[in-house]
Amino acid sequence: MNERAFQEVLEQVARLMCVAAVTAPKCRGRNRLTVATLSVEERDRLAREMRSVTEESGARGFARDADGVESAGAVVLLGVRSERSDLDPCSFCGFGNCDEMEAAGGACGHCLIDLGIAVGSAVSVAADHRVDNRVLYTAGLAAMRIGLLPSDLVAAVGIPLSATAKNPYFDRRPK
Repeated sequence: MNERAFQEVLEQVARLMCVAAVTAPKCRGRNRLTVATLSVEERDRLAREMRSVTEESGARGFARDADGVESAGAVVLLGVRSERSDLDPCSFCGFGNCDEMEAAGGACGHCLIDLGIAVGSAVSVAADHRVDNRVLYTAGLAAMRIGLLPSDLVAAVGIPLSATAKNPYFDRRPK
């Protein structure tokens, strides 16, 4: 198979991952997720922002992860916005009820669980197709910072995809 064929497979798997994330079970059946795949230009912009975070904060993991994003054949972004679940009783977010959570600017714990379930569904698709991947909070944070995702999200992750002889996301060390 030539390089273009591998690229097409990665792009198709990325789209399938987005479908898996959206169709994953969610609290009360409400979809609060945002899913996206990145163009090459967006992928490179994301990697640059991740390196900027390292320069600003000294957090070396962002630069390490930027290398993985930059070399990825495709990148999937998954994010979630906080929206009250109106479950009573609940307090899963750490507040007494949804009104207290909203007043304090908190995030609904069920929304964050929904993101986790969606991530698991998405990466299982990649695994089913033997595509190497890694869930990166660093990529999600950087994507939110530069507007690759809507501003109303409370959490996001990025998932770079690779189809090479060696998994580039396995033996990682901070730079």
